[in-house]
Amino acid sequence: MVNLLATKPLKLILDEAHETGEHSLKRALGVNNLIALGIGAIIGTGIFVLAGTATANFAGPAIILSFVLAATGCVFAGLCYAEFASAIPVAGSAYTYGYASLGEIFAWIIGWDLVLEYAFGAATVASGWSGYLLSLLGDFGVKLPASLAGTRWDEFIFYNKHWEPANLLMPKVQSGEIDISGLPHQFGAFNLFGFLAIMIATLILVVGIKESANFNTAIVYIKVCVLIVFVAVGGYYLLKHPELTAVNWHPFMPPNTGVSGQYGWSGVSRGAAVIFFAYIGFDAVSTAAQEAKNPSRDMPIGILGSLVICTILYILVVGVLCGLVNYKFLNVRDALAVGIDKTGVGWGSLMVKIGALMGLSSTIVVMLLGQSRVFFSMSRDGLLPGVFSAVHPKFRTPWISTLMVGSCVALLAASLPINLLGDMVNIGTLLAFVIVCAGVWIIRRRNPNLERPFRTPMVPFVPIMGILISGYLMANLPLATWIRLVVWLVIGMAIYFGYGRKHSRVQRAAV
Repeated sequence: MVNLLATKPLKLILDEAHETGEHSLKRALGVNNLIALGIGAIIGTGIFVLAGTATANFAGPAIILSFVLAATGCVFAGLCYAEFASAIPVAGSAYTYGYASLGEIFAWIIGWDLVLEYAFGAATVASGWSGYLLSLLGDFGVKLPASLAGTRWDEFIFYNKHWEPANLLMPKVQSGEIDISGLPHQFGAFNLFGFLAIMIATLILVVGIKESANFNTAIVYIKVCVLIVFVAVGGYYLLKHPELTAVNWHPFMPPNTGVSGQYGWSGVSRGAAVIFFAYIGFDAVSTAAQEAKNPSRDMPIGILGSLVICTILYILVVGVLCGLVNYKFLNVRDALAVGIDKTGVGWGSLMVKIGALMGLSSTIVVMLLGQSRVFFSMSRDGLLPGVFSAVHPKFRTPWISTLMVGSCVALLAASLPINLLGDMVNIGTLLAFVIVCAGVWIIRRRNPNLERPFRTPMVPFVPIMGILISGYLMANLPLATWIRLVVWLVIGMAIYFGYGRKHSRVQRAAV
């Protein structure tokens, strides 16, 4: 049991961080790249897709409070991530931090758990990307057959001579505009666009980190501008029509239906657990620490800067959205497009859909980058086969790992429904936050003299609050999600005891 709790020596970790040569990762990212990396990962499916469904199903206009609650938990966790990233600037993120503070068995758990955040996260975003592309193509009369437009859980209805996603027709059904009872229904089979989105992002990552970062930075500017334009156009319209806000914001917090999680305060909590996905990504900055030019200074700025910027944008966006559209009609995949349509601005819907596609594209890139870097670190430690840490001699990227991860994630995106993927991502990320917050507290006690360019304030208060809020949000996720998490971790333990423990560099050094 002692060996399972063996920690990786900090000196060894820091020596790895300063390695150079063709077998090491290339340091090419500045502070602007890191902030853009964080924003690129954060602004995605959470705000473009899940915010609408969470508003309609759980919180109503009080979804604003859900965003504040989720952001509060992320701030506490973000402060802990910032300390680790500045003190231990290596690829691997929470996995490496857990190895340095809690021991190998916890490092493996968190490394395996991060697959839920990054790999499943990329698949979730690709599913949202597919939905927006289908909607955009539909505006120009291009329709895919139902079998290639979604997974076998996605329902389609034959309406106006083509197969239309059922959830896009629900607002018209609820308002009595159309009757779908006699129309043909069919389920999808393979989400073609979700699959292609992942494979294209994978090829971009293989080419190189600098090229990927430049691609991401350019798209980040575009999607931030889209959200700002949405707030400006929608806000101006609401200022001219204050009665619309008064109607749609009432009641601000719809009364609970008698079922936990359906409106009321429990709905706000449930909504926070769902739209927590909207904040996932700031920690992805830490996976690129080994590719940052000046990680000690720039990593905390990248992590906390991207989190603050996105929180402000989110609150403004959902506030305007709930003013423009009654919450009951927001259970759609393109909620922002539905909102901008209410303003009568003809180019608004097209702008939002194109911006969403670009924004989701950059999120996919960052998520896949994070997953391949975590596997890179685990492979270097011997817990995974050496193929995952093989670096391309020209591109200086973990290209085989990237291709393997991308192929598996593409299949996930093509076959699993977005709600199942989203819940798995949320619970996996929240568990990672709990472990990182605990790790900061522990390593402060074990290694008080470690050089920390950035120090988490008010330890242990901040780590404890990060643990409690993350745990509270986990408790608001469905029981089925907890069961899937346990099954996933059991599979991970089988791999660790079957391969990782026998090949661990730390274990061999301890013998």
